[in-house]
Amino acid sequence: MRNILHVDLNAFYASVEQTEDKSLQGRPIAVAGDKEKRTGIILTASYEARKYGIKTGMTIGDALKLCRDLILVKPNFRKYVEYSNRVMDILRSFTPDVEVFSIDEAWLDVSGCTGLFGDGVQIADLIRKRVREELGITASVGVSYCKLMAKMASDLKKTRCNKYNR
Repeated sequence: MRNILHVDLNAFYASVEQTEDKSLQGRPIAVAGDKEKRTGIILTASYEARKYGIKTGMTIGDALKLCRDLILVKPNFRKYVEYSNRVMDILRSFTPDVEVFSIDEAWLDVSGCTGLFGDGVQIADLIRKRVREELGITASVGVSYCKLMAKMASDLKKTRCNKYNR
């Protein structure tokens, strides 16, 4: 039976910023464009900001209406690419069969690796642990026999994670 994992980094840009700057931890932050240059939309929001209803794609003005204490951080894409590369290196340490979908998302086929690392659920747990311990960010990992179901499983994990982070 196939073991497909979907790895999705949680609130990726905001999590990287909170990891790099400890003063941002536990506070509502949003990584956003430049309001003055008319690129003022939310790229991502921390879970602390999301509880106010702040969402990706929202204008900065609308976000500030929902949370006056929102801390806006300008994006640093080089830093996000560095973190993403490090996550992908972790994933490749479990299997060479990694399909990168975006800067914060990938699928893995670990079917041939279960003898080394355990079943799909055990590998998912190892990945979450390593990402958290080595990089200070969190990942949701879904496990199934196909990509679609693994994606749905990681979304379900993310929903549970968000519920408890509020």
